[in-house]
Amino acid sequence: MANGWCGNWSNNMSTAGDTLVVVNPNSGNGRTGRGWPRLAEQLRHYLGEFRASLTSGPGEATGLVRQALRDGCRRIVAVGGDGTNNEVVNGFFAEEGKPLGGQACLGLVPRGTGGDLRKSLGIGLAAESWGQVLAAGRQVEIDLGRARFHDDSGRPLTRHFINITSFGLGGLVDDRVNNSTKALGGKVSFMLGTLKALGRWRNQQVDLEVQDGAGQKVFTGSLRVVNVAVANGQYFGGGMWVAPRARLDDGLFDVVVLGDLSKGELMLKTGTIYRGTHLRLDKVRHWRGSRVVARSPERVLIDMDGEQPGQLPIELEILPRALRLLVPDDFMTTEKQ
Repeated sequence: MANGWCGNWSNNMSTAGDTLVVVNPNSGNGRTGRGWPRLAEQLRHYLGEFRASLTSGPGEATGLVRQALRDGCRRIVAVGGDGTNNEVVNGFFAEEGKPLGGQACLGLVPRGTGGDLRKSLGIGLAAESWGQVLAAGRQVEIDLGRARFHDDSGRPLTRHFINITSFGLGGLVDDRVNNSTKALGGKVSFMLGTLKALGRWRNQQVDLEVQDGAGQKVFTGSLRVVNVAVANGQYFGGGMWVAPRARLDDGLFDVVVLGDLSKGELMLKTGTIYRGTHLRLDKVRHWRGSRVVARSPERVLIDMDGEQPGQLPIELEILPRALRLLVPDDFMTTEKQ
C-alpha cells in the first residue's frame, strides 16, 4: 500500500445493500433522532442508495455491523458520537476477535457530545464537510487498539477502540458526563463533568508497563496519577489535545501520563492540555509503545472512546492498519509527514 493509502470508494453502480448506515438517534442529546428525516436526505445526496438501522440501546450497533459484514456489505457509516464509533468498530470483529471487515470501509458522520475522533481526522460537523468525505471515498488504513480488562462486575472483556483508552480521572468523568444531560454540548459537558469528578478525587496508584514495537520495555514502575491516556488519536474529553504527537497510522500508541498533580495544579494547567502544550510539564510523562499493561490495588475506572466500560487491570495492544477509514483529501498519512 503506497503512502498508507488504499484506494477510493465509488458510488457508481453501488446498491442499497452495499452500504449500511448505523444511526444512534440519542446522539447529540437526541438531536440526531429528531433530525433524522433531513439527515437521511443529506446522506442520500452524498452516498447514493443505502439502508439504515436506528439503534435502540447500548451494544446494538456492534451486532448490526457484524451481520452486515457477514452478508457482504462493503461500506459502513456510523452516525453518532465517539461511543457509537466504538460500537461500530467492534462490529468489524467477530465475538472471538477475528476480523470481519475484509475490504469493507468505515465512514463517519459526527453527531455526538465529544466529537474527539473527528478532530484528529479534520472532519467538520457541517454536512458539507462529512458529506464530501463520504462522496470522495478516499480510504486510509488506520491502526486500532485492542483492550483486555474487567467490567464493573469483574467479568473479563475484550474490546477494540479507535481513538483513546484512558484510566483514572477520565473514567470517572465519563461516568459523570454519561449520566447527565449533554444539552450544553461537548466541551461544556466534559468541563462540568470534570468539575463534578474532582470534588472527591484523589490521585490513584497505577503499576504501569509500556513496551515498544520490538517488545522491549520503555517504562515499568508504580506511579501516582491523575490520568493515563493510551492514545491512537489525539483528542479526548470533549476537545482536550492530550496526545498532540499521536498518529492514527504509525503502528504505535502515544502514552501520556498526567502524574501526581494537586487539584490546584490541575486546574491551573488544564488550559495547557486543551492547547497540547502540557507534554513539557514536570509532572507529565510521555512514551510511545505497542503494548501497555496497567494494574492497581485501587478501583481505577477506564475511559474508552468516551464510554466507561470497566476498570483495571488492563492490557492494551496496537493492531496496525486494522481498519479502512474514509478520510478527507487533506488528511496526511504518517508516510507523508
